[in-house]
Amino acid sequence: MTTIAVTGASGFCGSHVAATAAARGAEVLCVGRRPGPVGRHVPWDAAREVPDLAGADVVVHCAAAVGDPVPGSPAEAAMRAVNVDGTARLLQAAAGRPVVWVSSASVYAPGPGRARITEDHPVHSQLNAYGRTKAAGEALALAAGAVVLRPRAVYGAGDPHLVPRLLSRVRGGLLLLPGPSVRLSLTAVENLTEACLAAAGWPPGAYNIADPAPYDRDRAVRAVLHAHGIRARIHHIPTAVAQAAASTAQSLARLRPRTEPFLTRYAVDQLAHSVVLDVSRAEARGWTAGRVLRDYTAALPARQVRGIAGPFRARA
Repeated sequence: MTTIAVTGASGFCGSHVAATAAARGAEVLCVGRRPGPVGRHVPWDAAREVPDLAGADVVVHCAAAVGDPVPGSPAEAAMRAVNVDGTARLLQAAAGRPVVWVSSASVYAPGPGRARITEDHPVHSQLNAYGRTKAAGEALALAAGAVVLRPRAVYGAGDPHLVPRLLSRVRGGLLLLPGPSVRLSLTAVENLTEACLAAAGWPPGAYNIADPAPYDRDRAVRAVLHAHGIRARIHHIPTAVAQAAASTAQSLARLRPRTEPFLTRYAVDQLAHSVVLDVSRAEARGWTAGRVLRDYTAALPARQVRGIAGPFRARA
């Protein structure tokens, strides 16, 4: 029986990986501050300690500090302690075991020219601390011979970030989006989970992970709003205006460095420009994306009946 150590198994992506691995007969070590949904809990503070990976055959590293903190803030320092220094400690503990390191498409250089991003796209000039620390962490992982997965905008049951943040931006039945609609890659958490469990046998290197085809931004947003019972109109504002508003919000947030700005340059960049991942490298290893956004929205009513969608309610 294979023993898989899953870091961050109490979190969104890690919990899906741990539960799926256990359902397929693996023994699971849930490595992190809190227990995961299955298996044995191995306590680990990624910001301070070297984890105990004794007995693990494979390591899937999902643990990460996420968010969009003010540059130079204590929150950014804390993010670096987990995403970069924590990676170094994890790799030390892995001691030659296969490591699958979950990164992010946020590492790619911003701006236009991302209509078809391969893994060779430049990795620099990230617009926020999350992108910068994930890029620094994955550089350590790649140098150590790990498989690095780069999903974009992961969504699914239990998502505490992407969809709740979208719904919270609805005000008075209106949702403001920067610029006209563009094509964007999204990644169902089930598709990322399949890659995490398959990738230990792949050659070391970086692999994009996303749904089978990109989505039209506005159509995808409308589908999610409708599925959550939110009636809202989308209004486009000029990208330059959104960028100026983001710069102002970030400047004001420096006065309260422990809070995140309501709007950031990173968020505008991710919404205003086409960002489509080429996943052919992962597909060449036998991975296929079996889930799409429609599967997620179709399942929402059942989850709402069971009360799982409660955290997704928007403030209108």
